[in-house]
Amino acid sequence: MVLKLYGTARSTSARRVAVILHEKKVPFELVPVDFAAGEHKLEAYIKKQPFGEIPYLDDDGFILFESRAIGHYIASKYPNQGTPLIPSGLQANALLQQALSIEVADFDDYASKITKEALLKPKQGLKTDPAVLDGLFKNLDAKLDGYERILSKQKYLAGDEISLADLFHLPCGSMLPACNFKGLETRPNVTRWWKDISSRPSWQAVKDGASSTA
Repeated sequence: MVLKLYGTARSTSARRVAVILHEKKVPFELVPVDFAAGEHKLEAYIKKQPFGEIPYLDDDGFILFESRAIGHYIASKYPNQGTPLIPSGLQANALLQQALSIEVADFDDYASKITKEALLKPKQGLKTDPAVLDGLFKNLDAKLDGYERILSKQKYLAGDEISLADLFHLPCGSMLPACNFKGLETRPNVTRWWKDISSRPSWQAVKDGASSTA
């Protein structure tokens, strides 16, 4: 059975999963969820995703939600297909877990709030708060100084091979230039790393929206 990903094409979380699917060369079907009609809040949907959010994965009856968990599942299920994204060995895997934690706590926590403040609020008829946005910019900039230290010693966040942790940055990170955040362009090693991961064919395939490949 072809994997089914329930979500929307432009969702950051759905694209986070889709880039992993492309990197692992796994065919999938994107099953659209009608947000405008509130389909994600219907009982039938909530039975599969108890929080009424997107995306969720259906693998022949096995249901999994949370985009990072889905990405890890895909990379684990197809270890010898496409690009290896989970290193083997105790210490290498520990470094992956470290990098995954960095993405959530030191990047996404700020990047997602920046995009909401700068891009989503105006779409909802609300005003961006310059003070809030400036604070988020400063916080993410400080975190990227840590990224620069890490990436000055190795090619990717978990070592010299690309991993899930790197790719998980792409959906929110790709929206930062539209928010007028320049932090990904002002540090040589961060810039080198960002150009590397954002130019990958897997991201180019989904950056403007995920779509079925099966």
